[in-house]
Amino acid sequence: MVMRRLTRAQDAGTFRPCQPMRDIAYVALGSNLGDRAGYLARAREALMRLPDSRVLAASSVEETEPIGDVPQDPFLNQMVALETSLSPRALLDALHVIEQEAGRVRTIKWGPRTLDLDIVKFEHQDVHEPDLTVPHPELPHRDFWRRELTELQRRR
Repeated sequence: MVMRRLTRAQDAGTFRPCQPMRDIAYVALGSNLGDRAGYLARAREALMRLPDSRVLAASSVEETEPIGDVPQDPFLNQMVALETSLSPRALLDALHVIEQEAGRVRTIKWGPRTLDLDIVKFEHQDVHEPDLTVPHPELPHRDFWRRELTELQRRR
């Protein structure tokens, strides 16, 4: 068998374009205003409709006390494992749209909200940007997130 050497130009033509990286994003859902369970359900449905994404599993729903000093009602929280080809930035932008569609208004840090969606972590990516850090910097301080992550990782 004779092997033929390709020139760089010939060799470049043999490569296929890269496919977007598929990864598992763990997205936290929280709500403490109005129909809390309804907001979580609509958020799960919206996540299922994201392009190049599919929900692999959802944790149990858990009621938790709010974090911070702002007086407010308890939260319902849940986490989903989302397989996606979206970049971390594109996923964050999509989560913000879902929050806005649920009537989320960002006025008070750690204040009450109809819907809060956070990227808690990715299985294979870390992000360190001024307005996006993954894993989420609050992960070590949120026992309920760690419980939900454990539950999802056991299901997969």
